[in-house]
Amino acid sequence: MNRKENSLPTFLEQTFTKFEQRLETHHLQIQPQEIGILKSIDKGIAKVTGLPSVKAEEMIRFASGVFGIAFNLDINELGVILLGNSEDLEAGQEVERTGKILQIPVGEALLGRIINGIGQPLDDQGTIATREYLPIERKAPPFINRAPVEVLLQTGLKVVDALIPVGRGQRELIVGDRSSGKTAIAVDTILNQKGKDVICIYCAIGQRTSAVAKVIEQLRLGNALEYSIVVVADGEDAPGFQYITPYGATSIGEYFMERGRDVLIVYDDLTRHAWAYRELSLLLRRPPGREAYPGDIFYIHARMLERCTHLRKEFGGASLTALPIIETQAQNISAYIPTNLISITDGQIYLSPELYRKGILPAVSVGKSVSRVGGKTQLPAYAEVAGDLRLSYSPFQEVEVFARFGTQLDEDGRQILERGRRVREILQQQQSQPLSVAEQIAVLLAVNEGVLDQVPLERIKEAEIAIRQTVIEELPTICDRIESGEPLSNQIKVELLNKCQNACKQWIIDD
Repeated sequence: MNRKENSLPTFLEQTFTKFEQRLETHHLQIQPQEIGILKSIDKGIAKVTGLPSVKAEEMIRFASGVFGIAFNLDINELGVILLGNSEDLEAGQEVERTGKILQIPVGEALLGRIINGIGQPLDDQGTIATREYLPIERKAPPFINRAPVEVLLQTGLKVVDALIPVGRGQRELIVGDRSSGKTAIAVDTILNQKGKDVICIYCAIGQRTSAVAKVIEQLRLGNALEYSIVVVADGEDAPGFQYITPYGATSIGEYFMERGRDVLIVYDDLTRHAWAYRELSLLLRRPPGREAYPGDIFYIHARMLERCTHLRKEFGGASLTALPIIETQAQNISAYIPTNLISITDGQIYLSPELYRKGILPAVSVGKSVSRVGGKTQLPAYAEVAGDLRLSYSPFQEVEVFARFGTQLDEDGRQILERGRRVREILQQQQSQPLSVAEQIAVLLAVNEGVLDQVPLERIKEAEIAIRQTVIEELPTICDRIESGEPLSNQIKVELLNKCQNACKQWIIDD
């Protein structure tokens, strides 16, 4: 009993000695922390005083847990873009730095998911299981790392693949008035990438929730969500969210590109992105320029689209193809934002509201559309039929104008008119029905060689379906050779034309 009583003071003495030794070696370190004060709040932005060492585009944390991005670094105050609801923010609250820039989760776990501009899931499928992040703002690959655009990105649309081809790594603008079928072309292109090892990203900016839901449903019905990622900032989100969303989507695409995967990204649309940036700039008192846009409106789109490219083989050899969409007002493609994007991109697909009203879909105006790069990527079979197709379609548009006024046409004029009408009918295509290369080549060759000249105009669609079915079922070897890149030899042409004539025999009317 005495032994136990003697051991307790000894233990306490030893413990006390250890504490004394630790206190002697411990040194208090004061770590200063910058604390700012929320000065004022407006729609989507906030003004903050203090935080003298904050850096551009650094994340700022407010007392309510809302984050923002340091945007205006003025002498007396800081302009912050809000990335959340501002209802719980009040003037006088404390604000602190995070020392980080905005990042977005990336990785294979994103495939098939619907997320917002900062990577938060919107599809009720749980959290995204990834530990990899990338900044939303990244430098574009240097020129020395880039390779020429060499591979065709097949859209499945006859009028695009034959006359306005798009290559992997190209930036092809889709431009047109409201409700002219711009999104339909982009969605059809995504649907056509099934089985082609291309990851697709659909980035919705400022769209109505119902419109985005419709696109998601089309992708789901076409079994395209398994290789797609949907990044959404709808029209009800704060302008800051709409501004950062396309940059985050581009970072996701770069992650896959840097790992050797080909990627297609659709920006729908950059008109609303420009509107959101203009709203933020005006609220932050930045000097307005033409059409009230700030002076760097060109730069915000250029630095994003320059990240889309085709890398050289030593850097993976993959590509990031961009299909930015822009909306025009009353067909005015010479407006400020459309001309900016036309000068940044490698061509444009122009959709005519007049063709749309006539029911000519897709309503692509061949005369105003151009691809400055993709023509070099076309398969040889396309190159052989595309030239004759343009030669027969371009004069047709002029002759058709004269025919409307009751002008008498000679035999050559009537032939141009009849051939052109059939070409226009053949170039039409229903939505969500992309065609293979062989099907397109067979149909375009038939109309070029006059096989359909004796088919009534109202039966052209039936004849086209018959041609496609016949070629796929009876000439599978030739179809494989065409899709592998083999030129159209005379023997292949003869076999294709014979099958086309047999398929159309029941609709041909002899003179």
